[in-house]
Amino acid sequence: MPMARCPVRLAWGFAVGLAWNAGICLADEAAYFSDLPVVASVSRLPQRLADAPTAVTVVDRDMIRASGARTLNDVFRLVPGFQTYAHSTEPARVSYHGLNDEDYSPRVQVLIDGRSMYSPLFGNGVNWATLPVALDDIERIEVVRGTNAVSYGSNAFLGVINIITVDPALTRGFSVFASHGSQNVRDYGLRAGGRIGEVGDFRLTYRQQNDDALVDRGDWIDDFSSRLFDLRADMALDERNSLQVNAGRSEAVTGVGRLNGGSFFGQPTNPIRSLRQTDTYVQLVWRHVASPTSDFQVRYAYVADRSDDAFSIVVPFVPPQNYRINQSGDEGIRHEFEFLHNVQMPSAGRLAWGASWREDAMRSEWTLPGQGTVHRDTARIFGNWEAKPANWLTTNLGLAGENDSLAGFMWSPRASTNFHLNSENTLRVGYSRAHRTGSIYDYRADYRLRVENSGMVFYDRYLFSADRQTKTEVMDTWELGYLGEWRNWRASLDVRLFHEKICDRLYTIDRDTRNVPGNSIPSLTTPIQDVRIRGIEYQFKWQPFEPTRLVLSQTFTDIDSDYLASALAYPAGTLSSTEAYRNIEELTERSTPRRATSLLWMQSLPYGLQFSLAGYWQDKMKWSSNSWSAKYRRFDARLAYPFRLAGIGGELAYVVQSLNGAHGEYKTYDGSGTDPDGTGRIVDRRQWLSLRLDF
Repeated sequence: MPMARCPVRLAWGFAVGLAWNAGICLADEAAYFSDLPVVASVSRLPQRLADAPTAVTVVDRDMIRASGARTLNDVFRLVPGFQTYAHSTEPARVSYHGLNDEDYSPRVQVLIDGRSMYSPLFGNGVNWATLPVALDDIERIEVVRGTNAVSYGSNAFLGVINIITVDPALTRGFSVFASHGSQNVRDYGLRAGGRIGEVGDFRLTYRQQNDDALVDRGDWIDDFSSRLFDLRADMALDERNSLQVNAGRSEAVTGVGRLNGGSFFGQPTNPIRSLRQTDTYVQLVWRHVASPTSDFQVRYAYVADRSDDAFSIVVPFVPPQNYRINQSGDEGIRHEFEFLHNVQMPSAGRLAWGASWREDAMRSEWTLPGQGTVHRDTARIFGNWEAKPANWLTTNLGLAGENDSLAGFMWSPRASTNFHLNSENTLRVGYSRAHRTGSIYDYRADYRLRVENSGMVFYDRYLFSADRQTKTEVMDTWELGYLGEWRNWRASLDVRLFHEKICDRLYTIDRDTRNVPGNSIPSLTTPIQDVRIRGIEYQFKWQPFEPTRLVLSQTFTDIDSDYLASALAYPAGTLSSTEAYRNIEELTERSTPRRATSLLWMQSLPYGLQFSLAGYWQDKMKWSSNSWSAKYRRFDARLAYPFRLAGIGGELAYVVQSLNGAHGEYKTYDGSGTDPDGTGRIVDRRQWLSLRLDF
């Protein structure tokens, strides 16, 4: 059976089978799809999905729980166009439409309660290992599938993930959580919530996770543990003013290195060690209702990221030298202020506008030697105007101007028109432009590995040289969308047809200097390609019966690229190498699967039992320049029993991931019992039992 049709037939089979065996009758038609969700992540205005200027996928609490996900990055397997892989020796990544050449995720903006997770320490990207949020605290995730530089700045390049946590007023009391299972899964958690006098509520969460990572790792080490402390407090100061406070800290320790790595002067270049990472944050949000048609908010956020995997090698010369290596960096700090004003103008529509200022500061003795703390300032103004000249028409016009102290000034426009064919069907056309700037590393890093004694140089390798004139990536996006809500069928369909053209795609060229005297040509980040991403993606939600929900997502994507003449003109030993040329081209054009499918089936059973099954089908793709991830399929299942006994509520759940057996998600695995790439990064069956008690 062709894979594209298989999930559809499965969904139909599930629904028909349940109706036949259980004799289920259709429930009230308005029970499930009473209204399309209201989202604010696109234009910064509360809007119906039918009015939003681009496609949005909402992942609610039920979907998160039903997916069986243990880590947040796993949740995005359910979103059209997104890919991720299980934690291994590489940092977990979440990508939308590919271009996965960075260790972290620099092209998808991630927000938690409005606070950006981009960090100057992690290549101006997102570190999923220290993301400071517990799955149980998430109310919903709004995923903007498409660029949104207008609302969130230049690096909201391919999409935006906005994680919205549960209102503390809904989490009063105490909850304890524990999970134990295979591969040494040991998770624990505690949540406490209550009143703050007469003005508000708070929620305090502690979460700890531990596991031995993937199986059959060969000589790689990748065990993982993390801790999270998170506080959210919401206070109503008076009838017009409110204050939200977020504060906390997340910590992660990953085992890295390998037993049989290469050597440097007879010593391992990648020894066994611990990678320690922390994220400390504070956010204050003041909201003021000026009138029934006007409100504004002021937000301040502070984030400090630290990372360390330092090790030392002894250079065997007389006298011996101790050389310290810490490639993960040292510290990145961000301060951000933002003002946002929403106003409704009689007969002229609605306007969201604002301004923000951000300071990034980074220090690293390894990658920024001798520079101390490097600062980067970004100032931005933005606005989005929504007009409804007729019942059948909604227009959004957006514009943002941004000045970056390292990258210069950028304009980002957006125009979108939604045609409401009737109350259940909407057609959307739109255009937008976005920019992606390089990281502080790209503009300011300058480092080399140099060993000398008494004026004599024994080893000198220039590793990386920054270009302070590095261009920005520029992307023009055209899209055609359709949104249908069919109440009588209790179903909805979201379709996005897209064409994304990226000019001056940035790439770090790891230049081969074997034939260059003196190793004098360092690696650098430079514009290398023009890229075109085309495709279609959709998500279909259906509740055929009261106890049954189905969510089907599918994406078809094609990527083409052309090398820039400037990139091909670099000295011999770079892209003039046939192998390097081909590897980078493949990493671009196959950085997302040509076809990817997900299906989530949620089923209520007798005696209060809840069952869910998630299936994922993914074509061959590349996560890194030297490896392929083969075509695979994966199934995860969850069976839960919510209960209440003697005034104590809770849930007992059993989860199985990859119940169909071993496969590779980051590297190819052929199922023979050996890893052909020699990396041992294999996803195999993992299962655990969880218990939650609510007091």
